[in-house]
Formats: sequence, structure tokens, C-alpha cells
Amino acid sequence: MNSTTHSIDEWNAVAEQAMNLLKQLIATKSYSGQEHESALIIEKNLQSHGFEVERIQNNVLARGKHWVDGAPVLLLNSHHDTVRATSNWDTDPFEPVEMDGKLLGLGSNDAGAPLVCLLYIFYWLNERDQSFNLLFLASAEEEISGINGVPITLEAMGAVDLAVVGEPTSMELAVTERGLIVLDVTTLGESGHAARGEGVNALYKAVDAIEWFRSYEFQKVSERLGEVSMNVTQIVAGTQHNVVPDSCRFVVDVRPNDCYTNAEIVNIICEHIDGQVEPRSLHLNSSGIANHHPVVLKAKELGVSRVSSKTMSDQAQMPFPSVKIGPGNTHRSHTPNEYIYIHEILGGLMGYAQLLNGLEIPYWSPG
Repeated sequence: MNSTTHSIDEWNAVAEQAMNLLKQLIATKSYSGQEHESALIIEKNLQSHGFEVERIQNNVLARGKHWVDGAPVLLLNSHHDTVRATSNWDTDPFEPVEMDGKLLGLGSNDAGAPLVCLLYIFYWLNERDQSFNLLFLASAEEEISGINGVPITLEAMGAVDLAVVGEPTSMELAVTERGLIVLDVTTLGESGHAARGEGVNALYKAVDAIEWFRSYEFQKVSERLGEVSMNVTQIVAGTQHNVVPDSCRFVVDVRPNDCYTNAEIVNIICEHIDGQVEPRSLHLNSSGIANHHPVVLKAKELGVSRVSSKTMSDQAQMPFPSVKIGPGNTHRSHTPNEYIYIHEILGGLMGYAQLLNGLEIPYWSPG
């Protein structure tokens, strides 16, 4: 980091403030849908730095202090909900513990450290002249892809030209991310006595459909994410051993690449399947950003690795360009004894500052 913008001592001081906030968040239970208390902590922190806050249920939204009408908008986002703690922690998951250069606690890695780093970079960027407007969003329900997270904030945020989503990526820049479609598929037949072979066996029809899901290959293969993947994960059929089942229901997990919209994928599936195909939602889309986008080019200039992500984030709910980057490691997420290395908080702050300070953000429009 250029010492003319911040000395290492100043960055260490900021990192200490960020870690203190992270400890408060770890100590506050914030399961998805139950984030009121952690939202209040973030809200008070923003207010203590002089920012007006808009609470949208458990989402916390703030605008930069130097808003210029017509300037492009940069959104800094991470989530403050966590998965539920399992029973096999060695420490209290809600007690922040420093040990061997680590800070242990539920949500420390996913996504507490990215969240607090982005918040303090939001403060830092507000003190410097930028060609863009700033938004900060601490979102709720990310871990369950809930409708009361990012989707209910989009109208309040207005036009956004680029989002930086904080997730544990080891400070690599995720430029693509897989989406998700969960399908409930029902094949229909006619019941009859099994001994006489009567009726139309819906389970046999399901076998044909399942074989199609197993073997079908979508034509468009993403350079970054590869093929669309489909896996049948659950199946239910029949009422008793001697009755031919008249319906069979199964669940398919579909992971789209960035070559198709979710609606396009469902339409292709419906053309091939003899049965009812019902997506639980179509809003968890794959994402990708152009190789020539300034944030990608700046990451390349800084020597930041560009990667594709197999895990979903709030990017799936964002209709505008986005990238995913943050301190921590994705393999620690959703695990007992979750932790963040303390030095990663400092690295996250400085990495975000290098990437975002002075960034030229192009305007984005749908379509």
C-alpha cells in the first residue's frame, strides 16, 4: 500500500477497529431470519461515523456522504447472517476467541471478516475524492437465499453500476459464479393392481426422465464455469407394495453457468420431460463480468488472481455487474471451529483499498 495514502500504522489501527466490531458480531446470534440484533450493531456503528442509515427489515443500507447526481454507483455488500452452529465446536461458537493468530467464532470467516473490512473501506473511501457514488449494504438471509435479503433492498438502492460482494475468497477476484435452480418434477401415471400389471407406472416414467437429467448436455459451455450441471437428489413414489404408483415426485438440483438465464434452462428442460416441472424460484442466477471491465483490469494490474466460484452469494440476487472478493477461505465456511486469521483482516482492508481507490466505473444499463 502506498504510504502516502495510509501508513501501515494507520492501517493497523483500522484493522483493530474492524476486528473489535467483528468480535461484537460473533457474540451476537444472527441466524438467517433472526438478524435484528446484529443489524442494530452495524446500524449504530454507521451512525457513530456520521452516516444516515436506512433499515429495510434486517438489511442495513447507507449512502456515501458526497453523493453526486449522475455519477456511477459502487455498492459494497456483504451479509451478516450465519448458518446454524453445529454441536461439534471445541469452543462456544458465540464467544470470540483469539488463538494461534486466529479469531475463532461463528461467522468470523463467512462473512464477518469481509463484512467489517468492506464497512471500514466504505468509511475510508468516503474520505477521498472518487469518481463514483458509494453504497454500503449489510444484507440479511444470504445463507438461505431469502426473499427478505437483497431482493427487498433493490428499489431503495436504485441504479447500481458495480457491486463488490464480500465473501471469503482468499482475496482472489471471483469473476463468475454459478446460479441455482431447484426443480420439483412430477411424472403422472394410472394406479392399478401390481399383481396384474395394471395401470401406468409413474415411477417407470420417472426413470426415463431421470436418465435424461443424467445424460443431457446443454450446448453452451462456459469458458469459466464449464457445463450446466444437473443432479437428481430426492425421489418419492408409491403408497404400498401392491399398488402401481400413479405419481412420482423427484427433486433436481441444477447449477447454471453464465451462458443461460434460469428461465432459458427451465424452458429447455420442459421441452424434454414428460411430466410437470416446477422451479421453486428463478431468481438465483449465475453471474459473470466482462474481461474488459475496469475492476477486472485493475485486479490483473495488481496481480490479483481471477477465479470462478462454485458457491453462491448475494450476487445471485443482483441484476447488475458484480464481483466477489474478500479475506478468509471458502473451505472454512459452514465448518465447526470457523476462524479468520487476524492478519487476513489487515490484508483484506489493504487489498480492497488498492482495488477500489480511484477505480473508474462505467455506467451500466439492463439489456
